Amino acid sequence: MENIKVYNQDGNVTGEMEAPRFLSSKWNGALIHQVFKAIVANKRHPIAHTKDRSEVSGGGIKPWRQKGTGRARQGSIRSPLWRHGGITFGPRNTTDFSQKINRKMLKKALWEVLAKKYSLNQLKVIKDLEVNPKTKELNRIITNLVGQKTALLAVSSANKNVFRAAGNLAKIKALPIKNLSVYDVLNYQYVLLDQAALTELTNNYASK
Repeated sequence: MENIKVYNQDGNVTGEMEAPRFLSSKWNGALIHQVFKAIVANKRHPIAHTKDRSEVSGGGIKPWRQKGTGRARQGSIRSPLWRHGGITFGPRNTTDFSQKINRKMLKKALWEVLAKKYSLNQLKVIKDLEVNPKTKELNRIITNLVGQKTALLAVSSANKNVFRAAGNLAKIKALPIKNLSVYDVLNYQYVLLDQAALTELTNNYASK
């Protein structure tokens, strides 16, 4: 396995380290698509909601007697056949769109999208990322590394200053390395990892 470059906060290469084995994973488009769709479905929270005949107000009395009127029998003016009646087969906010994803599939898909980013030179490792909780300082660091491109910054859970500093940056998303997902990696052009986060990923891959 070849070495991966390590950058400082000024965007300059300061050294190299051995690239983890997962960066050589082969791309499986079908798996990536399946996992991505499942993650999107699990994020879906339905809002549209229509009322059925039991929820529409009114209609408690039978509109006319059953027989003898020459008209079709009706039991309620809130039948779906009536104007302002209930809706049949309309959208409901109780619909569950979630899909089950195996843990091994999630991990394998994550390794593959990270390997793809690495092959496109869109994955960078930052040495000793230590910043004050200031948005301006973090913005300068990200600009040095990727310019004005969108970037996903995954750091170790202990690096809390980064999360505070990235809160107001429109093109940057910072998250703990344990929350890294295929969805996030594919939604940003660059992936930035600090060395501690890369170590966590490597240990996770070794224990799969």
